[in-house]
Amino acid sequence: MLESLIIAGLETLGGDGGVADRLNSYNHYLGTPDYLATDIARYENASIEAVQAFAQGQLNANQRVVVYGVPGKQDLGEEVPTPKAEPKDAAKNGGEPLNADAEWRGDAPKPGPASALHLPVPEKFKLSNGLTVLYSERPGLPLVAANLVLHAGSGVNPVDRPGLASMTARMLQQGTTTRTAPQIADRAADLGATLNSGAGTDTTGISTRSLSRNFPEALELLADVALHPSFPQAEVERVRSERLTWIVQERDEPSAMASRVMTGALYGPRHTYGYPDSGTTESIKAISREDLLHFWQRNYFPDDAALVVTGNIKLASLKPLLEKRFGAWKAGRPAPPALGSPETTDAKLILVDRPGAPQTTLVCFSMGLARSTPDYAPVEVMNTDLGGLFSSRINMNLREAHGYTYGAGSFFNYHRAAGPFLVFSDVRTDVTAPATTEIFKELRRMREMQMTPAELTLSQDSIARSLPGRFERGTEAAGTFAELFTYDLPLDYYSTLPDHINAVTIEQAQAMAQKYVQPEKMIVLAVGDRSKIEEEMKKLNLGKVEIRDTDGKIVH
Repeated sequence: MLESLIIAGLETLGGDGGVADRLNSYNHYLGTPDYLATDIARYENASIEAVQAFAQGQLNANQRVVVYGVPGKQDLGEEVPTPKAEPKDAAKNGGEPLNADAEWRGDAPKPGPASALHLPVPEKFKLSNGLTVLYSERPGLPLVAANLVLHAGSGVNPVDRPGLASMTARMLQQGTTTRTAPQIADRAADLGATLNSGAGTDTTGISTRSLSRNFPEALELLADVALHPSFPQAEVERVRSERLTWIVQERDEPSAMASRVMTGALYGPRHTYGYPDSGTTESIKAISREDLLHFWQRNYFPDDAALVVTGNIKLASLKPLLEKRFGAWKAGRPAPPALGSPETTDAKLILVDRPGAPQTTLVCFSMGLARSTPDYAPVEVMNTDLGGLFSSRINMNLREAHGYTYGAGSFFNYHRAAGPFLVFSDVRTDVTAPATTEIFKELRRMREMQMTPAELTLSQDSIARSLPGRFERGTEAAGTFAELFTYDLPLDYYSTLPDHINAVTIEQAQAMAQKYVQPEKMIVLAVGDRSKIEEEMKKLNLGKVEIRDTDGKIVH
């Protein structure tokens, strides 16, 4: 596992464990940047006796600290006075300026020419049972990542069983017909592999990553949990308890609470998007082992799935592995999900009470777009300037100009069906109403005032030049390629996306704002101390007011 983690870290240039960090650590502490092979060999050659001897030498009773917490009045000592600001000319005090002025500092370095951007395009083929395979070779590091993705997300939940897709995905690793949950975890650890499963709004994903030499065994483990889950009753009860605890904890997280309330208000109780992926207390208590088994039986089919493989493995070696592990999976398409029609609340202001809250979680939202929209590129360019960057209009207003918040922004949350468009910020309780006013001011300004050429270029560059980051790690590349299957996008979608982004004009961006940013349709959700924010929020005359509880249910 340690060897796998070290090598996986080298997929990135920077960051903790990345190439630069590891070279610097070796050079700083050992004076030998080229220490990687020796470092890995240390772990490979470690014996049980050596580990035990180290533990006996280091982990004894005298090498510890015991801290007792006792009640009492906090005493931090005398307050330390704030140091006086040093005069600009520090030399007058006998010191020197930290950064002395120098002529060469007058002109910032000019950027070099931008290098050509080449993003990978996967190959596509199908197994005999209809399973789609997307493959992208990544020579270099001996790593392979695989991601099995199905259209079995929360969108296909029965409307009376929110959370079923997510709980089914969680249960895949809790036992198969030949392995228990501990055996699955131990096998992954023995291989130095990761193994994850989960469900989002539109998909279920089961993924693994391992060293190339261990990939055949890691793939077998992935296939086992995907194709042979046993849903043991004891594990169902454990996961149920775990999930109910998560839901309780979400009530202490204002952002999670706001998301739960927002989706319910936007889609209503008869649309599967109207519930969080994790489900509700009532549904999680009601879900049975039979529900989980039937969901898996009705929605896990090879001809409604794609296996994405990225890494250091040849296609000639990969194909027989896939047929061996997935060839016996029987085809059979699930019934298309009946999402229902959204039943959006007619309220324009929703208040959720959190007595004593020091700040308000503020979300202004409306119905947005599906991922299939042909307007994706110009909408993203427009929204990047509106609320997608630190330097966006919304953040510059609420944070920099008014000091209402540490951060604010906006985004379109795309799904297979239309997802929400939202503006978000945590603001001081006393400025909840003024912050709302400024948000609407920026929404209207986005419609009325065109982006400047500089704003357009910044927005385009921030999108196009960040795309390579989606392919830096093999796991990230696999996740990105999975979106091609999830949203029915062409194989060369990401390789051509930069050109589409850079082709957006100022006029097109404004047209997107006028088409999709509609302040009159926005609903304002404020999660905070109702006794302190209600009166001022009502004075904004936004429209009908609703009071909802922390589960999103209407109180009055």
